[in-house]
Amino acid sequence: MNRYVDTLGTIVRLELQQRIRSTAWVVLVSVVFVLVGVVTALLWASLAAFGTAARDSAGVYSTIIFFVLLVGTLVTPAISGAAINGDREAGTLATTQVTLASASQIVLGKFLAAWTVALTFLVASLPALLFTLIAGGVRGDTLAASLGVLVLELGVVAAVGVGLSGLISRPLFSVVTTYLVVAALSIGTLIAFTLGGLAVQTQTTQTTIGIDYSVGGEFDPNTGLPEEIVCLEPMSYTYTTPRFDRVWGILAANPYIVLADAAPTTFDRNGYPQDLFGQIALGVRTAQLPVESESVIDECAAAKAGDPMLGYGFETPEQVFERTVPSWFVGLVIHLVLAAAALAGAIARTRTPAGSLPTGSRIA
Repeated sequence: MNRYVDTLGTIVRLELQQRIRSTAWVVLVSVVFVLVGVVTALLWASLAAFGTAARDSAGVYSTIIFFVLLVGTLVTPAISGAAINGDREAGTLATTQVTLASASQIVLGKFLAAWTVALTFLVASLPALLFTLIAGGVRGDTLAASLGVLVLELGVVAAVGVGLSGLISRPLFSVVTTYLVVAALSIGTLIAFTLGGLAVQTQTTQTTIGIDYSVGGEFDPNTGLPEEIVCLEPMSYTYTTPRFDRVWGILAANPYIVLADAAPTTFDRNGYPQDLFGQIALGVRTAQLPVESESVIDECAAAKAGDPMLGYGFETPEQVFERTVPSWFVGLVIHLVLAAAALAGAIARTRTPAGSLPTGSRIA
């Protein structure tokens, strides 16, 4: 076991020396560091006019985490998508294969190196993250959950890239395919969710019982309602409603939604989310709510009870969270299975001696 780990560590070290020592990578990390600093300063200045310092801190923190995930999903495929077939095309993979390193050590070593390089974006964002933490407003469970999921998601992208680089013979095709997989999870799920909800629609009948404001009399200065409330005749109309509640599960595979839904949501005193995590998670939770085929808005009865808003059955976001279910763990399992399958396929394809190779593959 020690020999396996030592060989794996050697491969990781060689990969890191090859990638991190390049000038282009130093420039890229420096650009990310500057961008995160600028985004943090602008967000803090813009949010300061709308809430307390604690709320500002939570909103800035969640935005930075999403920014790191965005950068990671844009750059990691380029790092990992040619890790194996690039060495094969350059004639250096065969040199490694004739050593005591096994196929699993080669593939896992390249994966760990690509994952480590992807995490340097998070390291470049640490000053901004520490600033938001010192300012307060970020709960410990939110910090642990968001960072944990972010690290895992960057690892998933790295694993998919390395796996496809072992399964596909051409580096360009494997890099492009990795980007397509990331796009399918990030953007494709949103498109499928939207089109699926619009394709499956149902008819909804809504009945409204309003208030007759034309009746003479005085109005209550506190509520703006007539002193004598007279109900109008019920009016009904039918319309079609998209059934997003039947396809909301598609969003579980979206890495951004997995990150948002996994982070515990904090609410203000009015029941609204205080950060970007909660706002995105609210959209997914709201999509779970079933569509009622028949509904009644009784404004008149609510006005007689002293609260006109009662007739609308309004729910705060916090109440929506309480009666819906999280989905992040389903999406995370899907991503981990996808990453494991990609790495397993790359190990099988890299194992020597190989029974067959794709046409045009270089051996040495």
